[in-house]
Amino acid sequence: MKTLLNYLLTPLCHLAFGLLLVIFHALQVISLNIFGENARQKVVNILNWFLVYSLRIMGSSITFKGFDNLPEGRPVIIVSNHQSLYDIPAIILGFKKYTPKFISKIELGKGLPSISYNLTKGKSALIDRKNPAQSIKEIFKLGKLIQSTNEAACIFPEGTRSKNGKVKKFKVPGINTLLRAAPDAIIIPFAIDGHSKVIKNGMFPLSCGEKITYTALDAIDPKGRDVEELVAEIEQNIKTSLGQ
Repeated sequence: MKTLLNYLLTPLCHLAFGLLLVIFHALQVISLNIFGENARQKVVNILNWFLVYSLRIMGSSITFKGFDNLPEGRPVIIVSNHQSLYDIPAIILGFKKYTPKFISKIELGKGLPSISYNLTKGKSALIDRKNPAQSIKEIFKLGKLIQSTNEAACIFPEGTRSKNGKVKKFKVPGINTLLRAAPDAIIIPFAIDGHSKVIKNGMFPLSCGEKITYTALDAIDPKGRDVEELVAEIEQNIKTSLGQ
């Protein structure tokens, strides 16, 4: 029965996701050009609420944890494990008060309704993985931005998605660059659990009835810390949260 539901519900879920991106792309453009950036960001937040909860079509349960006592008054670096394209909406929604910006591969900056527009207009860092100098420059620029605005930058230090949900070794350079550019930043590890189960068969069919949990872990003040030890601690905290 579950296999049948997977095949029946997946097209509906993908259709809803795609329509939301197209409709809200137009709404982003209109709101920015008429009402300004604050209005566009409100549209982005609404879009990502719908994107997150579109997984309810698949019968997924969705829980946010640890968001009641997030720190205030400082720039934030969100360090997250990476399982699927569904990770982004959860981060935007959960950390909306920080207006999170992302370190993303440059290819995502063009051609994707809503996604590309938000990455470019939202001042995320679009990096060319084949060009280390350009990548470091863009990440440093993002760090300087959040230092001045007390907003958030999100980084996936695994580099690529973990298809089976097992957290891969975190890379140090990106986090190190952000910390150099934003010395007042505080780090919030973020654990995503369940997306890898939803896409265990790939994008078709999705798996229905999965439990999805998004957990903001205790904030870590990086001042005076050795960066490699800090990154190892963040990785371990996320693994522990995921039971790995």
